[in-house]
Amino acid sequence: MPQLFLPDLRLHYRDEGHGAPLVLSHALGLDLTMWDDLVARLPAGLRVIRYDHRGHGQSDCPAPPYAMGAMIRDAERLLDHLGVKDCVFVGLSLGGLVAQGLAVKRLDLVRGMVLSNTAARIGIESQWEARAEAVAQGGLEAIADATMERWFSRRFRAEGRHLPWRARLLEANPQGYCGACAAIGGTDFYTPTAGLTLPTLAIAGTEDGSTPPDLVRETAELILGSEFQLLRGAGHLPPIDAPDAFAAALIGFLTRIGHF
Repeated sequence: MPQLFLPDLRLHYRDEGHGAPLVLSHALGLDLTMWDDLVARLPAGLRVIRYDHRGHGQSDCPAPPYAMGAMIRDAERLLDHLGVKDCVFVGLSLGGLVAQGLAVKRLDLVRGMVLSNTAARIGIESQWEARAEAVAQGGLEAIADATMERWFSRRFRAEGRHLPWRARLLEANPQGYCGACAAIGGTDFYTPTAGLTLPTLAIAGTEDGSTPPDLVRETAELILGSEFQLLRGAGHLPPIDAPDAFAAALIGFLTRIGHF
């Protein structure tokens, strides 16, 4: 798998296809494989780039805590390395914070955003500190069940479809998880995001227990001319529990802005 060797970090990524660049930035505690079902549904004519955040997947895991600025800088350096300009950046949850920060910093890199199940600010710092402390004391098992309840609908869990993702969460690096908790907890993008004017689609799930629809809608309303789409029955991770609906929403947006 491709690796970008930076002076302070090794980033793992995939760069597939040819055409207009589409960048996928994943959620806390997962890795680039969370996009597998979506990528399988995308049409030809797109160059799809996805990567593991620092502390996640096969990227290096520096000692926590992390700053959001560093996570944004990771994405920036990857896109510069790959020669990417004018991408559509799709960020889910943690990835959505990265998307907002990158668009504020480098509009030459980002011509459009999809902000999925995310917000300009997610929770409060003390919540993220408490979660990181729980992981530091008891490992990811300590927060796994509560995370599944926030991520997935009752029906999805009743059918046992969450179990592979619970196992995936338990495979994550606890230090990387705690580091990213610090980054999320210290981030408030209300003011910078309100200055953005690029094409933006915000996606929410009716069953999302982490970033409820009203929070996602509030963030969308900060961005002039943005669109908001609510996916019925989807939870916090619609590329996993509603991949057809998510792909349709994404492809529709890309078509409307002439990205492929």
